Amino acid sequence: MKPKSLTVAGIMSGTSADGIDVAIVRISPHGQRAKLSLLAHEAFPFSASLRRAVLAAMNAASTSTAELARLHWRLGLAYAEAVKSTLARHKVKIDLIGCHGQTLYHQPAPTFYAGRKFPCTWQAGEAVCIASALQLPVVSNFRPADILAGGHGAPLVPLLDYVLFAHPKRGRVLQNIGGIANFTAIPPTKQPLRSTKSLLHAMALDSGPGNMLIDSLAQELFNKPYDPSGSIAAKGTVLASVLKAALRNPFFSKHPPRTAGREQFGREFASRFLLQCRSVSQRDEDALATATALTVESIARAYSQFAAPAMGNAPVDYIVSGGGARNRLLMGMLEERLELFNCTMTTSDAHGLPIEAKEAAAFALLAWQTWHHLPGNLPSATGAARPVILGQITYA
Repeated sequence: MKPKSLTVAGIMSGTSADGIDVAIVRISPHGQRAKLSLLAHEAFPFSASLRRAVLAAMNAASTSTAELARLHWRLGLAYAEAVKSTLARHKVKIDLIGCHGQTLYHQPAPTFYAGRKFPCTWQAGEAVCIASALQLPVVSNFRPADILAGGHGAPLVPLLDYVLFAHPKRGRVLQNIGGIANFTAIPPTKQPLRSTKSLLHAMALDSGPGNMLIDSLAQELFNKPYDPSGSIAAKGTVLASVLKAALRNPFFSKHPPRTAGREQFGREFASRFLLQCRSVSQRDEDALATATALTVESIARAYSQFAAPAMGNAPVDYIVSGGGARNRLLMGMLEERLELFNCTMTTSDAHGLPIEAKEAAAFALLAWQTWHHLPGNLPSATGAARPVILGQITYA
């Protein structure tokens, strides 16, 4: 199928489980890669009841089959409502929808179950609900094809990072700080920017917790869903011994490909982390400050170990997106650490892409790739044996 221009709605709800982002993107073929233009973006917070249901499904082994089935459909309805509202507000028409879904469980390493050893993943959100409501085809369930090709099924945003940000003379790091923090590192490339051969030199990984631990402690200690601008943590002191102990977690010593989620840094990790903080200090602000420092330090260490060597002496633009980019304390601490590596830190806003829109736009691009029978994964990032076409198409 010869690629053609389409207007695609991308839908994203991440590990923070705080809501839905919708990005409307015009995507056109451009040499060997696509050209993107963001037309609209909207964010829709989950209702309190829906967020409770999502978090319960992520955290509770005792969640019933009925509750999981209802949540799967309820999320599909919520995604459809979000797209409809976005289209009504911006008066645009779309041709296709790409929906990441809500990750409830992610196990890329083969594990024994019922007599067989295999990997698995589940992103909830019934695609038929979206296709039926919008009367448009929906591409969903992006991760399994990469996993069955030997990859981790994540990260899947690097294709968008390359398409929008690769530069012939400057290194580019695209850092997302959502529930989990992850980055794509693209060294300066001598390949023409229209060539996907440059992707061979890019790498991506999950560095560790992003907002997940901070949000969990903000909720438990201060009855707030997050720490606005890092203002609470700014009143605390980083507990050096707790930070040092947390960084000994085996995840932080793993080499790429590596991915993380609530399985690694969810409720159980937060409980242990808080107990460690309490053994040193009773001040709630100190626990939040230390959680913020863990996000910053794990990002800086991952960049230093795995990405910085590939940048050589080139200047590096460190471009941050995701909800963490609104945390002024976190951003200030990260900027201070990155100055040691010849990095200039900005946000994706400064490059014309709102920080909340980037991941939703990525799934619009991946849907466009799938619709045209084109691969969407980056094997050097996911660990897959080969590029594969991602996702499943649900017709209206």
